[in-house]
Amino acid sequence: MSLLQELPSIVSSSAKRVGRGYGSQRGGHTAGRGQKGQLSRTGASKVALWFEGGQLPLIKRLPMLRGKARFGSLKTKQEVQLRDVVAKGLTEITVESLAEANLIRLSNGTPRLIGAVKLETPVTVTGIETSNPVRKAIEKAGGKVTQ
Repeated sequence: MSLLQELPSIVSSSAKRVGRGYGSQRGGHTAGRGQKGQLSRTGASKVALWFEGGQLPLIKRLPMLRGKARFGSLKTKQEVQLRDVVAKGLTEITVESLAEANLIRLSNGTPRLIGAVKLETPVTVTGIETSNPVRKAIEKAGGKVTQ
């Protein structure tokens, strides 16, 4: 028995290099580019991603919206439940105190208190938008809301 028979067998073969010439049985004169067309030509294969073949482009088919008001919907509000604020034990509620309690992120937009619950202790809210039921619940408990 020779030493070559004791060598471990190679289980996986390496990936085959695919040539594009005539002798590779793949391609030939088209070399994997298909038959004819804009993408098969040399030097002219840079077509913009949004190009639709001469059809009226999407940006021109959509209605033109004038002014800056169309960006108003991009201003997001972070909704914070009042029960979460009460569970953290906050009595002075500001944007900074909500951020310190990990209830909001300062970079994600303005906070808004929602979800009225019955309060036992008075709470002071400063500089945060509140829904009407939350405002009534805070004032009923003896707290106050200031914008």
